[in-house]
Amino acid sequence: MGDSVVTAEMATEKKDSTKEGGRVVLEIWTSSMVMKLSREKWVFSGSLLRNRIPLQRCESQGASWEVDDLMLRRFLRARDLDIEMASAMFLKYLKWRREFVPKGFISESEVARDLAQDKMFMQGVDKKGRPIVLAIGRKHYPHPEKGGVEELKRYVVYVLDKISERMPIGQEKFVGIGDVGGWGYSNCDIRGYIASLSILQDYYPERLGKMFLVHVPYIFMAAWKIIYPFIDKNTREKIVFVENKKLKSTLLQDIDESQIPEIYGGKMPLVPIHDISAVPS
Repeated sequence: MGDSVVTAEMATEKKDSTKEGGRVVLEIWTSSMVMKLSREKWVFSGSLLRNRIPLQRCESQGASWEVDDLMLRRFLRARDLDIEMASAMFLKYLKWRREFVPKGFISESEVARDLAQDKMFMQGVDKKGRPIVLAIGRKHYPHPEKGGVEELKRYVVYVLDKISERMPIGQEKFVGIGDVGGWGYSNCDIRGYIASLSILQDYYPERLGKMFLVHVPYIFMAAWKIIYPFIDKNTREKIVFVENKKLKSTLLQDIDESQIPEIYGGKMPLVPIHDISAVPS
């Protein structure tokens, strides 16, 4: 890469436009969602409008998971407060969750091969209190046989659910560090990358706060050109390519040294994603 920090687009934090006047939009939308979900034969215990009831549990065919007002706001923000588009997105999510995660969770036995690659870590928080997740690209090896992409998709859901479970109270987003140092053709997984992006953008909207891409080799940019059109505008704004010589100084703008992973000159030991506790610290 060059001598400067390169951004996919200027990385910015999108303001929470659902406050104040936007809150009315949220309440109208949640009311509309109750009616639509009723027609879809989904059962919600209680009213989604009541902020005093922080969590509602969706149930279908024995599987259950929690939906709260923060989740609804994320879907609404992801569609720029467009109620119809947000409703369609949320209903698509519910259908997908019921079919792809019928037990309500992905077990470690379902993603054993990806866990064995030891490529995802989660430790520390940035200055805004967002958990820090590290992905090491050179440790990812595609499963070439039939069904390999589906296995990776299950792993991505496992990881995103882990991150969500560890989210501190009141926090919705995480910060990612994608380390592509040493990445080569044997690690290239275009179909897997696109499938992973789709899951993040379609089913975990507004979860990613910022993504630093570090140690990016020139060879990776060929894959990036293929992947880039599949990244939506909101996600592009959160991606930052970091020049090697400015790595620590760039991270320090968002992360205290005590929270930066040791491998980047900080003080935080790496913790494999499967070793983290489900209870936020």
